[in-house]
Amino acid sequence: MSIVVLLAIAAMVTAGFWQLHRLSERRDRNSTITGRSQLPVVQLQDLVGAGDAYDYGDELEFRPVRAIGVYQPGDQVLIRNRTYQGSAGYWVLTPLRLQSGEVVAVNRGWVPHGAGTGATPAEFAPLSGQVEVIGLVRATVTAAGLQQADPSGGVLTEMARVDLARLSQQIDGPLLPVYVQLQAQAPSGGDLPVSVPPPDLGEGSHLAYAVQWFVFATITAVGYPLILRRLGRPGDRDREAEVG
Repeated sequence: MSIVVLLAIAAMVTAGFWQLHRLSERRDRNSTITGRSQLPVVQLQDLVGAGDAYDYGDELEFRPVRAIGVYQPGDQVLIRNRTYQGSAGYWVLTPLRLQSGEVVAVNRGWVPHGAGTGATPAEFAPLSGQVEVIGLVRATVTAAGLQQADPSGGVLTEMARVDLARLSQQIDGPLLPVYVQLQAQAPSGGDLPVSVPPPDLGEGSHLAYAVQWFVFATITAVGYPLILRRLGRPGDRDREAEVG
């Protein structure tokens, strides 16, 4: 029984340190987001070109950028299973053809699930003509672990994630290896799509969970010997019975 208790204590301590590790990762990420997002706005094409690798976006993510071009509504796709204030919906990902001829995908924001799919509804159609977009650089996302990748063939109107390599297969023109999360646009659009909020900089519950695991381990480490002492050993009880 003592071995089981020791293993339980070790597992609790390990879980506590794992939560502290997750907290450290979260703080590092928040520091990166804060530092990069406070940099001056620069032209997107000063940072990245269509020939750069997709993983280059990890080094640029959350940098504020400006891009000028014309939306390509015919190449627009919806990113499904996105929520906003507890409501289900989609992100609207619209390619923007830049003056250089290169194309960048712009996450114009969220629309409710009832807005529909397929042909672009007028209520969240992109503006025609030249627009200036200001937003944050975001990196491509690919399926990981047990996640199912989007179909490799055909023209998709919906995708599970912003997989730029997959999107590039149905875009006419060189697609940049990053996308832009829209924050402001001139001329401005309508009420939809709703701009995606900035990244959450909260630390989550990792510290609270770590403290809980350490408390549980301490209670077990202190309490188990006390329980054994209170119960006593069988030989002690036998001797007490003989004296009585």
